[in-house]
Amino acid sequence: MARNNRDDDLLMEEDELTAAFLGDDDSAAPDQPSGAPEAVNEEWDEDEAVPGQLAVDVYETREKLVVKARTAGVNKSDLDVSISDNTLSIRGTLSAGNEDDVENYFVQECYWGEFSRSLALPVSVKEDDIQAQLKDGVLTISFAKMKQDTIKKIQIL
Repeated sequence: MARNNRDDDLLMEEDELTAAFLGDDDSAAPDQPSGAPEAVNEEWDEDEAVPGQLAVDVYETREKLVVKARTAGVNKSDLDVSISDNTLSIRGTLSAGNEDDVENYFVQECYWGEFSRSLALPVSVKEDDIQAQLKDGVLTISFAKMKQDTIKKIQIL
């Protein structure tokens, strides 16, 4: 494919692109080829496990604020949802089931274990008018928004 001259500064050469992802060639270990990623030799301490962070979508309609989270594979009994001072907290556990006979993983991309998410809600909500539903692996939490029809004038001292 031919390049347009005006697009030359927008396109990166393959070597530049590789360098951008792999970093500085000087950082490679002596026994590794130039540009190869460094080997990481860190031991994972299972006692210091950090809970995964739950991804959420937050949007509003005229009357409600809605938070949706993908929680496929999580039972209702393994979810804890709470609100305090306009901050929503969602905690839970995603269980992989019984894996006692596993000797070796070839690929392990799925997250299993505890997860949590706390977020300040972007609008004021009525904390006594909340609906939560878990359906088809999606947790949907709907909040009635507080009406902010009047503007309060603040006096500067």
